Amino acid sequence: MATPVNIPELQRRYAYLVVFVLLVFGLLIGRLWQLQVARGAAYRAAAADNYLQERTIAAARGAIFDRAGRLLVGVRPSFDVYAAPRFVDEPALERFLRELRLDPERARAVRRRVAAARATRRNQRLLLVRDIDRDQLAQLEMLKPELPAFDAVAVAQRHYLHGAVAAHLLGYMSEVTAEDLAHDARGRFQAGQLVGRYGVERLYEDQLRGVTGVERVVVDAHGRRRHESWAAALLGGQPRRVAPRAGNTLVLTIDLELQRRVERALRRYASGAAVVLEVETGRVLATASYPAFDANLLTGRLTPQQARELLDDPGRPLLDKVFRENYFPGSVFKVVTAIAAVEDGIASWDEHATCKGWHAFGRRVFRCSHTHGKVDLHRALAESCNVYFYLLAERVGLDRLARYARLFGLGATTGVGLNGEVGGFIPTKAWYAQRGRPFRLGFTLNAAIGQGSVKVTPIQVAALYAALANGGRLYAPQIVERIETPAGETLQPFQPRLRRGIQLRPETLQRLRAALVAVVEDPKGTGHESRIEGLSVAGKTGTAQVIRRGFATMRSLEDHSWFAAYAPVEAPQIAVVVLIENGGQAAKVAAPVAMEIVRSYFAPAVAAPGSTTAPPPRAGRGAGRKP
Repeated sequence: MATPVNIPELQRRYAYLVVFVLLVFGLLIGRLWQLQVARGAAYRAAAADNYLQERTIAAARGAIFDRAGRLLVGVRPSFDVYAAPRFVDEPALERFLRELRLDPERARAVRRRVAAARATRRNQRLLLVRDIDRDQLAQLEMLKPELPAFDAVAVAQRHYLHGAVAAHLLGYMSEVTAEDLAHDARGRFQAGQLVGRYGVERLYEDQLRGVTGVERVVVDAHGRRRHESWAAALLGGQPRRVAPRAGNTLVLTIDLELQRRVERALRRYASGAAVVLEVETGRVLATASYPAFDANLLTGRLTPQQARELLDDPGRPLLDKVFRENYFPGSVFKVVTAIAAVEDGIASWDEHATCKGWHAFGRRVFRCSHTHGKVDLHRALAESCNVYFYLLAERVGLDRLARYARLFGLGATTGVGLNGEVGGFIPTKAWYAQRGRPFRLGFTLNAAIGQGSVKVTPIQVAALYAALANGGRLYAPQIVERIETPAGETLQPFQPRLRRGIQLRPETLQRLRAALVAVVEDPKGTGHESRIEGLSVAGKTGTAQVIRRGFATMRSLEDHSWFAAYAPVEAPQIAVVVLIENGGQAAKVAAPVAMEIVRSYFAPAVAAPGSTTAPPPRAGRGAGRKP
């Protein structure tokens, strides 16, 4: 007999089954909705991140030219190595470093870079090694099947065409640091990027750099690039490539050939500086600090040994001595003392004094280079008589000296803004009081001959003598002729910047000019041995005492040697200043160097015997020092 079917029980079980199935499907549908709708965008982005790489496209950095259109800084072909940390395991990285034979310091830097990027930039392509040589490139290409994640990318490497020529002006570049990135609020820099560190490369970084582009590509699990259609599918309507925008071009005020001649003249001595200014505009036509450096080394593969040599060089090749170092001016400062005395009616040009070779003041004796006998202000400047200026100083006073020195721009930066320009120093009575030092009149005597606490830079002295040459207009020195877009459109043309007009009596300028000419032309003038036949030059020698503090002792070194000049006297075009560190007597050291520079500038006119016609303007702390 068949077992009776319990219909209600079956119906109840069936209902349970339906509820269970519906619940399962509900859970599946809910999960699917969560994956596809609620968090779909996030998952799609995560999927894209696994395969999609953003690769930066470096912008072409702006070129740098001299005023005549000669290329100073451009680019050369080079190769950098990139890889995404996600696709680089430790064995692959170590083999890469071994095969490319990187020096230990560079290898450690690569390891640190990869380790830091693994936490935050696993999928982004990372610059590992910059500017590999041809042998390294060939080795990497040969190993490509075994090390597919490492890509050699053709880039334009910054190239300084003339090596160390104008090195301090042009500057160099180096890779951004963690500190740079931490302070980069505007997002201008990226890890591995080169930025200007010195010279105009740094000063005009924003103009030269351009705007980086980006390319989005798809890679497989080994970091190999896939077909472009994959990127199009993953990106949808987003752009696959954003082109970079090139940087602007700088045209400098310097003349390359004049710059070469200035540097060649400086090489006679171990260390020095020279600058040439256009007196009517403030254009810097040449600026040189010697010894210098090859910017290609500092921008490229500088070895630890090369870095040590640069840092240990007693000539301090990394220091821009034109803008960045303060010096005692010595007798080139005497023009300021003379102007202060005659302009304020304290002394006259025809007032005489007798130089016995020394001047007693209190319990001190202030000495001169030799006995000059009876001299007036004209002869005191021409023959650089210290005693005459000691006597002037007693009447002029320190604060009056300071006022006139500052009027001519001493004691303040010129405004170029290059290489951390320093402003020198001009002391006052108030300054001594603030330091708790009782003021003594002897401080004024030292200041009057450019010693004591007076400090200047060569660029300041050049601006001072340019102002004397042009009748009292103090121009701000400038180093950029114009800035151009990549298309050649001028963005910023040169405009002379007049800092101030200095009102001096015509007689003061005339008599001062005559005294400076006598420095060169008078047989007793301190610069007479360096005169140039056929060209009238106004100049002033200066020999500044140097005292440096050693570990625990004071030792006196050879004096610094100065010569400041302008030419031609009838219609001044240029002002030239030369400083030779520890060169000794200016008449025999700095003056010949400066006159060589002047001669090279006016070579066509000087070549004609007896010619006095200037060529047309070119385009586009103690006493007793020797004079």
